[in-house]
Amino acid sequence: MSHLQTLLLDTLLGTKHVDSAALIKLQERSLCVASPGFNVMPSDVRTLVNGFAKNPLQTRREGLYFREKDYKCVRADDYSLYAKNENTGVVVVKTHLYLLVATYTEGMYPSVCVEATEKLGEYLRKKGS
Repeated sequence: MSHLQTLLLDTLLGTKHVDSAALIKLQERSLCVASPGFNVMPSDVRTLVNGFAKNPLQTRREGLYFREKDYKCVRADDYSLYAKNENTGVVVVKTHLYLLVATYTEGMYPSVCVEATEKLGEYLRKKGS
């Protein structure tokens, strides 16, 4: 297991309020590491990268289509995208090199998922990643 995958599992899934997580390389637009069983398709990678490439207001209006579900965007700015679909959601944080993706499901606290993902994103930005 790579250092990055261990970091994802310990800091995000370890909270018990993140269902799955992944790191996407921005430059290559490809999946770097993911938690076991979290399949992020190339079309999903494009959707997330484009969510940042567009105007954040446009992303907020249009929402996200991720993993075959429509998500309503509740936050979109230069570094963060938060979107939800009923009792599930996705949190995406942009660093210099990566998009950090975390999902939560029913029974999990979205606020804990957001906080853990933002903290890991901040850590990666400080490291220059």
